[in-house]
Amino acid sequence: MLPNRMNLNRTTEERLKKLKQFTGISPNVSSRIAFYRSIESDFRYSAESAKKLDGSLVLDKVTWLGDTQLITELTLKLTYPELDEKGKMAAWASTC
Repeated sequence: MLPNRMNLNRTTEERLKKLKQFTGISPNVSSRIAFYRSIESDFRYSAESAKKLDGSLVLDKVTWLGDTQLITELTLKLTYPELDEKGKMAAWASTC
C-alpha cells in the first residue's frame, strides 16, 4: 500500500534528528511511536494542511516501519480509506 521509498518534510526530519541526539532513539523508531500516538490522540490528516515532503532522508518502507509495517499500513487503510498511496504516505508523514 505505501510506496517502497518514503520521506518526510524537512522540519520533521530535523526534529527527529534532534530527538535522536537527546534520547538515542533512531528516527525510524521515533516516527513509529509518533504515528501510533497520533492515532491514539485522534489526530487526523487533512490534505488542506499537507506539507511538502521535501526532506533529504529517504528510506525504504521496511526501514521506516520495521516490524510494524503490516499493522501500520492496515491502520492507515482503515483510518483514511479515501486516500491513494501517495495520500497515505503524506498522512503517515504528517504524524511524525
